This record gives sequence, structure tokens and C-alpha cells, in this order.
Amino acid sequence: MIVNIAAYHFAAIDAPQALIDRLHPCAEALQLRGTVLVAAEGINLFLAGSEGGIAEFLDLLRRDARLAGIAVKYSRSGQVPFARLKFKLKREIISFRRDEADPLQGRAAAVAPAQLARWIARGCDDDGRRLVLLDTRNREEVRHGTFAGALTLPIDRFTDLPAAMAAEQAALADATVVSFCTGGIRCEKAALWLRDNGLPQVLQLDGGILGYFEQVGGYGYDGRCFVFDERVALDAQLQPLVDRADAA
Repeated sequence: MIVNIAAYHFAAIDAPQALIDRLHPCAEALQLRGTVLVAAEGINLFLAGSEGGIAEFLDLLRRDARLAGIAVKYSRSGQVPFARLKFKLKREIISFRRDEADPLQGRAAAVAPAQLARWIARGCDDDGRRLVLLDTRNREEVRHGTFAGALTLPIDRFTDLPAAMAAEQAALADATVVSFCTGGIRCEKAALWLRDNGLPQVLQLDGGILGYFEQVGGYGYDGRCFVFDERVALDAQLQPLVDRADAA
């Protein structure tokens, strides 16, 4: 079986190209495939390979003190769902273009998957505030599945979120808003931006949908979670919608 990982970590990287130059040859030697984005604000990666290859690459990554705390989401498939290995130097590891949403200045407050499941069951947070789940993904991703009753936005790119939220914010003033996305990176930036733009009761879902599936399963979630590779989408047991090994 192939091991697939999704991970990101915000950290100040003073020489992102040097980090790429160090990691890229190692990933190639281990025959990994996927995409690694590196910027001055951190690293964002989706990789697949053998269990030993993935473990060795993560060990190398975590030897860098700046990246030692990176959290990783795992899933498995019959075949590698990426055509090749790509490392890219970027301005942001997820493009948002909002300087006030800077995770290097402090993370947004987070809610753990088990706690969110408990809130979903109650319909409110621990203080009795109304719960709103805010999907920060695009409409194509939402089409494959989302949390039941979630607030979804008519956006095609993450950079469209601030404009789309203009019509929604007033109705959220009395709510505890939990932003979520695939793996956590977009909902983290979104939570910071929303907090700084008039919604103080905003949390991010720690680990995103994939982390929720790992720790809780599919409670409160309808459908699958879209992923940007040949698997197309994962169910609550982290099984792919498309697996070329099954199709062969």
C-alpha cells in the first residue's frame, strides 16, 4: 500500500530556496511524488510513497527545528495518486493576499475534532452560543461533501473569501464560528482574517476535515472530502473515491 500524507506548518523560513534545495534531492531519492510548497511563511505538502520513504522524509524534515512541530495527516491508497514530484517556491504556502492574516504573528484559536463533534451533537458550544460551521473551500470541493448545515460560499478561489463574507458577517455576530477546510491551512488563515475583521468568536478546526476523519470519523459530515490528486475525494474512513489499483 502507498502512504499519502498532507501537512503544513507556518514558520519563519529565512531562505526558502535553500530549504527546497535540501529537501528536493532527498524526496527524489526516496521516490516520493506529490507537491511541496515552500515560502517565507512555512511549508505545505502533499506527498505519497512507501511507508519507509515517507517516514525517512519526515524525519529529515523534523530535524529542522523550525519544522519540528509539523502535524501530519495520513491515508493509504493502492497506487501513487500523483504523476510526479514538484517543489515550488511561493510567496505564500496558501495564497490569500491579506497581510493581516499572518499566522507567524500567532495562530488562530482552534477547536479539536472530538470537541467539535460534541458541539455538533448539542447544536451549540460549551457556553450555549449558536454554532456555525464555515466552509472555506471552493464550490467544486463543497460539491463532494461538507458538514451538514455548514455555511458554504460561492467562491472559486480562496482569495475570493473576504468578498463573499461581506454579506454573511452581520448574521454571525451572535455565533461561535468554526472555520474548516481540507487539512487546516485555509481555515487557519480565514479564522485570523475574520477575527481581525469584526468576528472575535471564530475558531479553526484543528487539522481540517482530514484530521476530523482521522480522529472522529464522519459524524455530522455529509459526503466525501475532495482532495487535489487522482483519488478525487476521500470518505470518512479515508478511503479514496478512485484508486487505480482497484480499477486495474
